[in-house]
Amino acid sequence: MSIYITQIINFITDNKWWIIQIFVVVLTTITLSYLVQKLLKRLEAKALRTNNVWDESVLVAANNPLRALIWLLGIAFAADIAHQQSGAAIFSLVTPIRQIGVVGIITWFLIKAINELQTNYINKQHQSKETLDTTTLTAISNLGKISILITAALVSMQSMGYSISGVLAFGGIGGIAIGFAAKDMLANLFGSLIIFLDRPFKIGEWIRSPDREIEGTVEQIGWRMTVIRTFSKNPIYVPNSVFSTIAIENPSRMTNRRIHETIGIRYRDFNVIDSITSDVKEMLIAHPEIDKNLTLMVNFNQFGPSSLDIFIYAFTKTTAWEKYHEIKQDVLLKIGNIIEKKGAEIAFPTSTVHIQV
Repeated sequence: MSIYITQIINFITDNKWWIIQIFVVVLTTITLSYLVQKLLKRLEAKALRTNNVWDESVLVAANNPLRALIWLLGIAFAADIAHQQSGAAIFSLVTPIRQIGVVGIITWFLIKAINELQTNYINKQHQSKETLDTTTLTAISNLGKISILITAALVSMQSMGYSISGVLAFGGIGGIAIGFAAKDMLANLFGSLIIFLDRPFKIGEWIRSPDREIEGTVEQIGWRMTVIRTFSKNPIYVPNSVFSTIAIENPSRMTNRRIHETIGIRYRDFNVIDSITSDVKEMLIAHPEIDKNLTLMVNFNQFGPSSLDIFIYAFTKTTAWEKYHEIKQDVLLKIGNIIEKKGAEIAFPTSTVHIQV
């Protein structure tokens, strides 16, 4: 047993203690990684008790990438020690691997932080029952990820010895060719950017186009197309470039719903027309679901072919489709009662035939 111990001591002595240095580096790396993990767990537990989503998201996102960074630097440092002692050619790859690894870990952390922020922000908004613009949040998140990935790729290429200026110049020339070949795809991409910037609609809103047969609820807004679920539950996949050339109505953003009716009274009831219009207007003014701050009109409008037409124009306070129809039904029934109390009747289409004998 003593012989083996002596051989090990002689081996370490002959190699000038560089093995011990590597052992110390690895041991320090393991210890530091463990301590960082414990520290981040404690900080994360404290962050969970706050209402700020930023600290929690950053700490959760930093856990694995930070430990990976410690291991990368520790192993690279140990490899440098081995390279100085052995001079093996394979250790010459340590520097570029370390540089690319650092860029990759930072990219990993940033993308993970964006995902955590997006998830935590959505959860917080749902818990507080506040309004959330998911469309804008998704757009900002995707743009951030794309920017990070492009930057990481350029920095990695620069670390490997490639000229970024040359890559950008080649990309500019290639972009022209790609632009001609994929003009529809680029048009859809810019169309999605216009949707995200102008925000004519967002996920969950009801939209329709008088120019096209498009009507339904926005279900998803992608980079190439938007998914709209019709009221018959069929999906419509609309390329985003279409929205820059057509008119879009967004009924989800209406402030009121309109009651616009014309009711015909018999010609024989001409003497009570003025009384009917006055009572109907008083009824609308007193109605709790009619918005008196907007236009409210009740007028004898015209002599129709077979009726005296009363024009009714008012707005409800609600925008909900079902409640609107309940209010409209109540209004129409009350108008019918007013007409009946005046001894009049609602006219129906009639025609007079003169027979010459």
